[in-house]
Amino acid sequence: MKRDYKGLRITVMGLGLNGGGVASARFFASRGAEVTVTDLRNEKDLASSLEALKGLPLRYVLGRHDEEDFRTADIVVKNPAVRPQNPYLALARRIETDLSVFLAEVDNPVYAVTGSKGKSTTATALHAIFQRHDPRSLLGGNIAVSPLSFLDQILPGAPVILELSSWQLADLRSSSVLRPAIAAVTNLLWDHMNVYARQEDYASDKAVIFEGQSPTAWSVVGLEGWGPWFAQRTGARKAFFSLNGRPQQFPEHAEFVFWLDDSGGWGQFSEREQPVLLLPPHLRVPGAIFRGNCLIAAAMAFLAGVPTRVIHEALSAFRGVSHRLELFWESGGVRFYDDTAATIPEAAVSSFLAFDSPVHWLAGGTDKNLDISAWEDLRQSPASLVLLAGSATERLLPVLQKKGWTWKGPFRSMKEAVEALVVTTQPGDVVLLSPGAASFELFLNEFDRGRQFQQNVLEIRPEGRRP
Repeated sequence: MKRDYKGLRITVMGLGLNGGGVASARFFASRGAEVTVTDLRNEKDLASSLEALKGLPLRYVLGRHDEEDFRTADIVVKNPAVRPQNPYLALARRIETDLSVFLAEVDNPVYAVTGSKGKSTTATALHAIFQRHDPRSLLGGNIAVSPLSFLDQILPGAPVILELSSWQLADLRSSSVLRPAIAAVTNLLWDHMNVYARQEDYASDKAVIFEGQSPTAWSVVGLEGWGPWFAQRTGARKAFFSLNGRPQQFPEHAEFVFWLDDSGGWGQFSEREQPVLLLPPHLRVPGAIFRGNCLIAAAMAFLAGVPTRVIHEALSAFRGVSHRLELFWESGGVRFYDDTAATIPEAAVSSFLAFDSPVHWLAGGTDKNLDISAWEDLRQSPASLVLLAGSATERLLPVLQKKGWTWKGPFRSMKEAVEALVVTTQPGDVVLLSPGAASFELFLNEFDRGRQFQQNVLEIRPEGRRP
C-alpha cells in the first residue's frame, strides 16, 4: 500500500556509503517529504553518496548530529549500523529503516536469507535462478542495494530476494512487516562479538527472519551447528540442509532434506522418495563454502516451485559475487582473487583451503573480538603470507610465531602489501586477499579494501586479462 509522506519531516540518520541512506533520502524526497540527512562523517568521506544525491532538495548536517533534527522529525530513518541504544534515537517519535518502509508498501512474495557468512552469495545465486524462471524478480537488502531503490518499479507478484544482516533484522523485530515465503539461515559463526555480549544474542537477532512467517511458509536451516536451535524458533514448515553428505535419517519435523556429496547437491521429500539432483558436481568458483551456499539457494528455489532443470542450469553458469572469492584478474599464469568480504577467521581459512595451487595470502586487519582458533588449527601453510596492519593482526602475530611461519608486513598501505605479495609468484599460483578481519583502521569499509586491492593489482601487473 502506497503511503503518503508529503510534507512530513524526515531525518535520515547515517547516509553511509552502501546505498541505503542514498535510497532513503531519494525516496522520501520523491514523495514530497522535507528531508534532512545527517551523518557523523564529513563531506569528503561521503563524496560518492553526496554525488548520487546531487540536485535533490535535501538539507545536510554532516560531521555531527543535532538533537533538534531528531526531536522535531515525524520519522527518523536509521542506518542499520546505528545501534538501537544511540541517544539520538531516544529523541525520535518514530523510527523506521529503508527495509521497514519498503516491506510496509509491498505484498510481493519475499525470499529472505541471513547468516554470518554466505548470505550474499546465497541470495545472489537465488536471484540468478529466479531470473531464469521469472525475470521480474529483484534483489536487495544488505547486498548494497536498498529495496527502496526499486520500490516504484516493482511489478505485482514479482519475487523479491532480500539479504538481511543481523542488525537489519534486529530493527525489524516485532514490526510484523517481514513475512517471508521462504527464509534461510546459512550458518552462525563467531562474529560481531565487539557488539554482542553473547553469541545467543546474535543468534536471537538472526532468528527474527522467521518471526512473521505463516505456518505454510518454509524455513531452511542447517542440520549442523546452530541449525537445530533455529528450527525450534520457527512456526513454518522446516527444511534442513547438510554440507556433510546425506544424513543417515531425517530429523524430526523435517519435510525436506537437502545435502551435498561428491556427486552434487540433492533434495529429498521423505526417506521413501527418490532424491532429486539440484546442484552439479562442478561449479565456477572453487571451494566447499561456495557449493554450500549454492545448495541453500537451490533448496529455496526448489521449495518455491522452480523446475530442477532451471536450478541446475542457473547454478552451472553462476560466477559468484564481487568481493567474495572473486577471480578478477589473470596475469602471467597467476590467478588473483578478491575475498575481502571474508571478515572472520573461519571464512578466510576456508577460502585459503579451497585451492590446490600454491597460495600467496594477504590477510589481517581490524579486530572484532573474534575467536581465532581457525588460525590456530590451520596446518597447511601458504606459499607466502603478507599482513595488513591492524588490531586483529596484532592478535594473530603470536599464533604465527608459534607456528614458525614467516610473513611480510604488517603494511599500512595496500600498495606496499600488493607489491610484497606478487614478488615471488610463479605461473600456476594463486594470489588471495582473504583478510579474516574487519577493515576500519585502514579503509572506509571492506569493499573499499577490495577495490584498493584490485586497483593495485592492475597497476602492478597490468599485462593480463579479466576471466
